[in-house]
Amino acid sequence: MCGIAGVMGTDISKKLYDMLISLKHRGPDGTGVFVDGVTSYGNLNNLEISEGSFGLGHNLLSIVGCEPDSQPIVYDNYVLVCNGEIYNFKELKNKFNIDFKTDSDCEIIISLIKIFYEGSLYDAVIKTIEQLDGDYAFAVYDGRNFAAARDPVGVKPLYFGENDEKIFAFASEKKALWKIGITDVKTLPPDSMLYNKELVKINNKLNENVNIQNLGSQSNLSKETLRKQLKELLITSVKKRVSGLSEVGILFSGGIDSTIIAKITNDLGIKTRLYSVGHKDSADLKFARKTAEEMNLSLKTKVIDVEDVREYVIPVLDAVEEFNIMKIGVGMPAYIAAEMAHEDNLKVILSGQGADELFGGYNRYLKFYEEKGERAQEDLKNDILNLYHVNLQRDDAVTMANSIELRVPYLDPDIINIAMNIPMKYKINRGDTLRKCILREIGAELGVPEEIVKRPKKAAQYGSGIHKILVKKVLKEESFRDIEKRFNKYSI
Repeated sequence: MCGIAGVMGTDISKKLYDMLISLKHRGPDGTGVFVDGVTSYGNLNNLEISEGSFGLGHNLLSIVGCEPDSQPIVYDNYVLVCNGEIYNFKELKNKFNIDFKTDSDCEIIISLIKIFYEGSLYDAVIKTIEQLDGDYAFAVYDGRNFAAARDPVGVKPLYFGENDEKIFAFASEKKALWKIGITDVKTLPPDSMLYNKELVKINNKLNENVNIQNLGSQSNLSKETLRKQLKELLITSVKKRVSGLSEVGILFSGGIDSTIIAKITNDLGIKTRLYSVGHKDSADLKFARKTAEEMNLSLKTKVIDVEDVREYVIPVLDAVEEFNIMKIGVGMPAYIAAEMAHEDNLKVILSGQGADELFGGYNRYLKFYEEKGERAQEDLKNDILNLYHVNLQRDDAVTMANSIELRVPYLDPDIINIAMNIPMKYKINRGDTLRKCILREIGAELGVPEEIVKRPKKAAQYGSGIHKILVKKVLKEESFRDIEKRFNKYSI
């Protein structure tokens, strides 16, 4: 829903401004800043930022009701900036009898910190995180100490670093840190907190709750019971992520993961717009068109060729902030889909991210299962715990580059927990080339077309045809041969 930034040092006004300018695409609807006790809100181009030694900034992408002056949120001596959605804020308001001063769901964070504060900001933040159900990255300051944290899965990004001039900063994207001369940029892991410039380990709720030893508490349940529970949790997860929306976009490949999400949103009465990208002969476009027609859903496509891939390489590379051919190839269709969604005035788009890791979708999991049996769950769990820097940061970057917030229903902690406790034998039949068996059965129950239920897994970069064009043609062209060197020079 936005971009956040924070900076410590001397004469930080210009630095905070430059960081927020570099993050403007993440929040074009308003800006707020806090510097040494002085808070200002308004248009970033005309905003007066006072000089000081500690500052927080927030660029707003207004989705449901948020006003341009909603952040930073100031409570007495506490100040908060947050990039995220807190899905259980209403329940927490009632539980702790809290009256909000703003219209931001993120206000629940600072409210809980104030409730739990007993002389230690660190302890208050830990207790607050334990209460939250959401996707977020936030920073809070109590006048003496500051803390920054992100959700247990790592859906929302946060980076930090310090330069030779002892300027310390953190932000939603690396480019904001590069902008002020910080070249050694680090990622804040989901199982850690940034506390007064120090990286400290915390207990990750995800790692703690996903107990796959002996298949956890779900091991004695029947397949039918597990399937029913999973289906109900999927519907609940999607409901959370479309609450308050009249319409939503779907990153749509015509595969089982995105089609299940589209079926649920449509059944919930949300106007559902599908976005698909690919080469003219790509499998994704073929299945997307056929599925959208059969389900009577709106589909917008972009047929890409060599010239298009050539045109989008630099914008996608600028978004993902890393010269990684795989990330460029996977990120490009998502970038283009988000661009189309932005043209349609959408603010939120959903994707099937995480389903393959949870339900054994990749071919390598079949090999793991054949070698290890049920212990192959460990491989799935490790992939989920590392998803934040492998896929989630890329996906957030390419969608937010177009001022579109990405939400990922499969990565709801409740779904992760049950998925990791569903026996592998219900996910993968030995010799089954389809995999994700239990998820496909749920798709069939929901009314997903049979051809999609049985469609083999095709990775985004291959299903769209982009990877082949990128590797075999565009990156071999003279003008792109030194692109890695040029990007590395630009990035610092």
